[in-house]
Amino acid sequence: MTPTDTRVKPDGLHHLAIATADIKTQIAFFTDVLGCELVALYWMHGVKGAWHGFVKLSDTASIAFVQSPEIAGTRTELGVSHSGTPGGACAPGTMQHVAFNVADDGALLAMRDRIRSRGVPVFGPVDHGFCKSIYFAGPEHLTLELSTSKAAIDARAWIDPEVVALAGITAEELARFKAPAKYHNDGPPLPQPAHDPAKPHMTHPEMRYRAMLATPDDRYTRERSDTEPPVKIAAE
Repeated sequence: MTPTDTRVKPDGLHHLAIATADIKTQIAFFTDVLGCELVALYWMHGVKGAWHGFVKLSDTASIAFVQSPEIAGTRTELGVSHSGTPGGACAPGTMQHVAFNVADDGALLAMRDRIRSRGVPVFGPVDHGFCKSIYFAGPEHLTLELSTSKAAIDARAWIDPEVVALAGITAEELARFKAPAKYHNDGPPLPQPAHDPAKPHMTHPEMRYRAMLATPDDRYTRERSDTEPPVKIAAE
């Protein structure tokens, strides 16, 4: 049962997984250049031949990396798989750029110095009104940003009526987007919905995917879970 709660929504980023053909280089960059400590590196659960690495942003947020033989053989194409610049184009649904948070203006400038001290060019800060940002590149054509805000974004000031109209968003839709419906479920957990091709779907082979959709949640959890860490540590 889902409790009646207006907070039935994501409350932050747990981890963002980045594909890589060189996980060591990515880990070296994020640890040395950005100062994020390595906290996990293991065989990815349920994905044969793949490695999964995590570097820590905070106690509840990480940047993750996935390396597999298939990724190593996949071609990078600027303007398709990667934007290459903060304003560059890339394919719909891909990550155009990612911005990490820092506490304040002083931390932003300190991070600029840290990154430059490792020989990596950094541009900014640029004041965007609701945040200040610096921009730089990471390995394998990542487009990266660090940002800081003094307050939450004020939707009254930052939702542009011109862009709303150009995006085809009606007044009714805008009101719904600004105040999403609350959700609660006083009954039993909901089963998978009926298959609707118009909805977003993962791209597993069709027969496998349909079998996954028909699998009860408790069975899926039982069969897919892997809770044992690769290194056994003594209880404290």
